[in-house]
Amino acid sequence: MNDIRRTILWVIFGFSMVLLWDQWQIHNGHKATFFPKPQAAAVTPAASEPATAGAAAVPVASASTAAVTPAQVPAGNAPAAVAHEKIEVTTDVLKLSFDTEGGSLVRSEFVQHPDLTDPQKPFVLLDESRDRVYVAQTGLIGGNFPTHKVAMRVSGERTLKDGQNELTVRFESDAMNGVKLVKTYSLQRGSYAIGVKHEVVNTSAAAVSPQLYMQLVRDGNKPAGESSFYSTFTGPAIYTDAKKYHKVEFSDIEKNKSEVDKTSANGYVAMVQHYFASAWLLGDGVQRENFVRKVDNNLYAVGMITPVGDVAPGQSKAVENKLFVGPQEEKMLEALAPGLDLLKDYGWLAMLAKPLYWLLDKIFHVLHNWGWSIMTLVLLLKIAFYWLNAKAYSSMAKMKAINPKIMEMRERLKDKPQQMQQEMMKIYRDEKVNPMGGCFPMLIQIPVFIALYWVLLSTVEMRHAPWMGWIQDLSAPDPYFILPLVMTLTTLLQTALNPAPPDPMQAKMMWIMPLMFSVMFFFFPSGLVLYWITNNVLSIAQQWIINTRMGVPPQFNLPKFK
Repeated sequence: MNDIRRTILWVIFGFSMVLLWDQWQIHNGHKATFFPKPQAAAVTPAASEPATAGAAAVPVASASTAAVTPAQVPAGNAPAAVAHEKIEVTTDVLKLSFDTEGGSLVRSEFVQHPDLTDPQKPFVLLDESRDRVYVAQTGLIGGNFPTHKVAMRVSGERTLKDGQNELTVRFESDAMNGVKLVKTYSLQRGSYAIGVKHEVVNTSAAAVSPQLYMQLVRDGNKPAGESSFYSTFTGPAIYTDAKKYHKVEFSDIEKNKSEVDKTSANGYVAMVQHYFASAWLLGDGVQRENFVRKVDNNLYAVGMITPVGDVAPGQSKAVENKLFVGPQEEKMLEALAPGLDLLKDYGWLAMLAKPLYWLLDKIFHVLHNWGWSIMTLVLLLKIAFYWLNAKAYSSMAKMKAINPKIMEMRERLKDKPQQMQQEMMKIYRDEKVNPMGGCFPMLIQIPVFIALYWVLLSTVEMRHAPWMGWIQDLSAPDPYFILPLVMTLTTLLQTALNPAPPDPMQAKMMWIMPLMFSVMFFFFPSGLVLYWITNNVLSIAQQWIINTRMGVPPQFNLPKFK
């Protein structure tokens, strides 16, 4: 009866840990790891809608592929929708497509970052197609002024030439109520940050006071190719000095439960996904209103609105900002704006993860191979925690030494459970053994290794980074499952070296749990599996050495499933 009760308790404990981890993921802005919600429906691009007050006054996004319905056709003698074309602009790191309708950025390709599923193609972040809507838009509100839906004339260069460090592309609208909007995009060599200058020209006879909106509009679907076995955040994020970095789930926007810092004079708004992000950056001291909202069926927006100020007749005013569209390279993000490096999401262990990444990056600049750098970092951590591990393994060795005495006592008193517990405690006291002595040193290290897990999962430099032989992409699962098999074997070997629990049911669970845990690693990125294998091998070696020094010959405690 006691064995059955313990088994049930172990099962409840294991399932509770799974639920607790899942809820912790959700609490920290991640999607559920083990029990994900059903995916949203396929993208249905929205058509433009009438503007309303406040943040929602920003015109909604629309995909160029949307079908025209009677409700969307302008009434009376209104002109038909403006004709527009896509303008391609290329630098050494970016290939961008702008739409002459509003001068919006509607596609971005990263020349130096291959697509995860097809390495022959560049990775696409922003896109406007049947399967994906993800665009950057700007315009004026506060009157009948140019928005991202008006036709614009384009001028400027299209390709960054050799020896050239910057190119500019200029979009200019016709006057609406005497107000023209001129957008100038400035792209620099080697940079994913695009300078954007919005110039408001007043050709009317009266002063105007428009407001400028900048928004990122995206569908609520997961990025293509994202794993179902580990969770990364996809959605809007807002940073201000007051509330710091705040992620917003699409589901919270849907339910009007999103809480953001609505007004600020600093920070940025962003759309985040695994490895890549986009963000509107406005200078410190410039007042703005931040917003997140649902635009239409499965389309969501995050953005900011800032006053242009009074523009006198015949005068113009400009607002300068930046649009970041690129990979989450930590050092690059840190240099662009305060708090922008938080787009690389380390979760709740960022304080530990950032120095670990710093060390990993330093090692890489010596070894020039991310796989060997991971293994070296784990070795350094093992050295740093050597004495803690030694204490834990010493305690395990003592437990193994007295295990025969415990087993004999259990067999002798198997019909007297109360006396058995008393005798067991007496043996622990006499032998000066703490049964939990092997656990506490391990618990102290857990946050460090969880933080390293997030570093390896979040580092974009791992994409398509080779290690050796068959591992040509540390961010993808092992194509032949060799590393997961090795990881499983090392985990079982480490389990066999540990002293078997006196309770037979606990001994069985000690083998079942590692096996269940190892299954997930068949679908994890190779870099993560390599880290775990290295950790296992070094732990086995240290445990073997300590057992031998203490006069406890290493032996394998194989499972008995009878």
